[in-house]
Formats: sequence, structure tokens, C-alpha cells
Amino acid sequence: METLGPERSTSRVSAASTPAADGQLCILAGCRIVQLPRIEDARGNLSFIEGSLHIPFQIRRVYWVYDVPGGAARDGHAYRTLEEFIIAASGSFDVAIDDGRHEQVVQLNRSYVGIYVPPGVWRTLENFSSNSVALILASQAYSEGDYVRDYPQFVRNRKGP
Repeated sequence: METLGPERSTSRVSAASTPAADGQLCILAGCRIVQLPRIEDARGNLSFIEGSLHIPFQIRRVYWVYDVPGGAARDGHAYRTLEEFIIAASGSFDVAIDDGRHEQVVQLNRSYVGIYVPPGVWRTLENFSSNSVALILASQAYSEGDYVRDYPQFVRNRKGP
């Protein structure tokens, strides 16, 4: 564990860790790693997601991030109410999650494993491999007003007045 200051620490988690029997591994701030169903076949494998079954919300929006230069980072922000589920559809990248006191970095590199990120968690996608695709499922349609983009303000709000 690496110290980031008097009250801050960071750690790394591999999404390749074996999740609990229900396919979920709890990590920082209500985030959890979810192993999705996987149907293996010599012709190619298949995985799927059903909203409110494999993830705790109905899917209202799907978007993906691609053509990110190798090693680059994207999307440092939190949401006030939106929930997300992030998958490495291709390649690999890290998801840094932060609750204002602790940070955890989760490497995603399997298309059948994703991370659930609840509202109020700062997240950054970073360390992209070449030709990777981050697939993000969201609980709401896009709303600029739901974003928290100022990290120092996020930390102040998390700690309270």
C-alpha cells in the first residue's frame, strides 16, 4: 500500500482475482468487480449482461472509449447520481477509483469481467493498451449537471463541512 498523504492511501486490485460465489468481489467505496457469464466454445466465447441481473441498474446509455494512445488516461470525474459498469471489451486499461480518502487501481483485461462504480466515486481510466476499447454501461442518459469535474471540490464534499 502506497501512502498519498497523511490521510490518503492507494492499493491495486486485479480483476483476475476470484470473485465470490455470486460473481462479485467487493472493493473500495461500494465498487465491485463482477464476473459475467461466459459461454466457452471452440468457435469463440460469448459473454452477456442483463441490467438488474448482473449489474444493479437498468441500462439507459451505452458508450465506449477507443483510439486512446497507449499509456494515456481519460475521464477523471465522479457522478452525483449515475451508476456505471465498465468493461475492457478489447485490450486492457486501469480504472482508478477514489472515495476522497483512499484510492484503488483495478486492471481490467478480460471481456467477461467488469467493475461496478456507484455514484459519488471519482474514477479515472488510465494506462490504456494499444487498440483497447472501454465499454461503459450507464444507469442514466447523459446529463452534464450530474458530473463532478473538480477533484478538490469532490474531496471537500466527501469529507463534509
